[in-house]
Amino acid sequence: MECAREENSKDCPCTWTSCSRRGVCCLCLKHHLAKGELPGCCFSAEAEKTYDRSIDNFIRDYQQRSK
Repeated sequence: MECAREENSKDCPCTWTSCSRRGVCCLCLKHHLAKGELPGCCFSAEAEKTYDRSIDNFIRDYQQRSK
């Protein structure tokens, strides 16, 4: 299976546009999970802008969205 980097990049909500992993979702996910984080696409637009990719921040953000 070929990577759809160009297509993925169009829809990527991450605000760090210079990232070398942008559009290569498998590498992005692997990178963040190795650091105990989640990628920006898992967060709301507001939470993503904080660059806090921690799982704790994801839980807070998710709970806010669920209200």
